[in-house]
Amino acid sequence: MAKRGGFPGGMPGNMNNLMKQAQRMQRQMEETTKALEEKEYTAAAGGGAVTVTVSGRKEVVSIKLSEEVVDPDDIEMLQDLIVAATNEAFRQMEADSTEAMSKLTGGLGGALGGGFPF
Repeated sequence: MAKRGGFPGGMPGNMNNLMKQAQRMQRQMEETTKALEEKEYTAAAGGGAVTVTVSGRKEVVSIKLSEEVVDPDDIEMLQDLIVAATNEAFRQMEADSTEAMSKLTGGLGGALGGGFPF
């Protein structure tokens, strides 16, 4: 009669190693995520007329405007520059996050059918 459960041929040791590796990777990912959340990313638009800094937590930390860009007759341009600088800062943050996580996972995120929520 065959045994129920378990793995034939010594697989439990391999499974334990696999679990340890997964736990180690999870710890590294948590540490990396925390480090990324503490970083700040700054981008400028309009030749530096608008500078936006965002955090790794996806929050706008600061917006700096040059006096010459504050034209009451052209609010739309100022709004566009703020949006452009903010989006670029977030792109930098996402690229940094993707690169850091890819180093840990060896590109497994895409192979497993999705990315990470950061």
